[in-house]
Amino acid sequence: MAEAFIIDACRTPRGIGKQGKGALAHLHPQILAATVLAALAERNSLNTAEVDDIIWGTSSQRGSQGGDMGRMAALDAGYDVKASGVTLDRFCGSGITSVALGAAQVMSGMEDLVVAGGTEMMSYTASTADPTTPPMIDAGNMRLRAKHPQSQQGVCADAIATLEGIDRQAVDQLAFVSQQRAARAMEESRFAKSLIPVYNPDGTLALDREEFPRPGTTMDTLGELKTVFDNYMDIQVDAEGNTYGSLIFQKYPELEGKINHVHHAGNSSGVVDGAAALLLASAEYTEKSGLRPRARIVATANMGDCPTLMLNAPVPAAKKVLAKAGLTTDDIDVFEINEAFSVVAEKFIRDLELDREKVNINGGAMALGHPIGATGSILIGTALDELERSGGRYGLVTMCAAGGMAPAIIIERV
Repeated sequence: MAEAFIIDACRTPRGIGKQGKGALAHLHPQILAATVLAALAERNSLNTAEVDDIIWGTSSQRGSQGGDMGRMAALDAGYDVKASGVTLDRFCGSGITSVALGAAQVMSGMEDLVVAGGTEMMSYTASTADPTTPPMIDAGNMRLRAKHPQSQQGVCADAIATLEGIDRQAVDQLAFVSQQRAARAMEESRFAKSLIPVYNPDGTLALDREEFPRPGTTMDTLGELKTVFDNYMDIQVDAEGNTYGSLIFQKYPELEGKINHVHHAGNSSGVVDGAAALLLASAEYTEKSGLRPRARIVATANMGDCPTLMLNAPVPAAKKVLAKAGLTTDDIDVFEINEAFSVVAEKFIRDLELDREKVNINGGAMALGHPIGATGSILIGTALDELERSGGRYGLVTMCAAGGMAPAIIIERV
């Protein structure tokens, strides 16, 4: 099988995902995507007519985020009309899946030059949500709900913490570390190689730095925050009387009345806007074009797990992709596990018995934010930058996704 190389990776800063507060919230989502697509083309002197496909991840594909953003954003970025595009949704895992599918196309020999990435403007999707209808992963399919009840993600996080015996001190400690590491990374300009400023349509600067982090966070300030998802337990979600809490109890009756609520705004992923893109190429194309690879795709994998708990697939996904690569956790120098909720990363570290100094080295989504469809692509670029900074060889990236899924990918620095 042919090899797929990562030529370059870039991303926008992450802006606060609230209308009227975030520096990117007034922009059209395609503009964020076009920003990173244009940067890839300019940084690598691309002949965009030779781009075989643009594979894009966007989770909430409605309104301004609908209409195949991969294609539309490429046109907005000035790509040649020959460069096709497609947009996909694997919920939070979309940004890893776009890269995995792009790599598979290159490795199969069907394509030579692919751009993969993702965008999510949570400020926009929040503004278009129906406040009277609880958002449900199953889209109101009552037959599916009876087979696989799927609750609100934060409720799932608290349920997992209870089942695993992970307490408030542990999840707050990880959130504190995430803020400290993100602050260090920004102070030392560890994100500079990938970070692309975003400009308004009139040419003025919109944002050129991370907007979400709170570097002054302490264990004391985290301890003062009230838990959030206990307030979701009794919200009725359908005419049959189901609540977010009862959906959990249908599969895990032993949890009824016993969930220890430990998650809050400080130890859950931040609501932000952002976009990221990677340039993938075959060995033949790199030789012909003179492009210099930064890394190669070693292996990819997808894994499903319990839809009711929803967030537990990253550990089996990591084991699966390691087996495909013929590697062990000891071989991996950089782990990026998305901090959707603190318990996800904490369980990942504990179950795989990882060295904490190798996991989310430059902070994670609790400090930097989680723009749903873009995060996976962001994390692959972050892992690559850290491998180059530290001289490491292998990086593993994975994350939970709604429906009880997790994609995973291993890259090797060239």
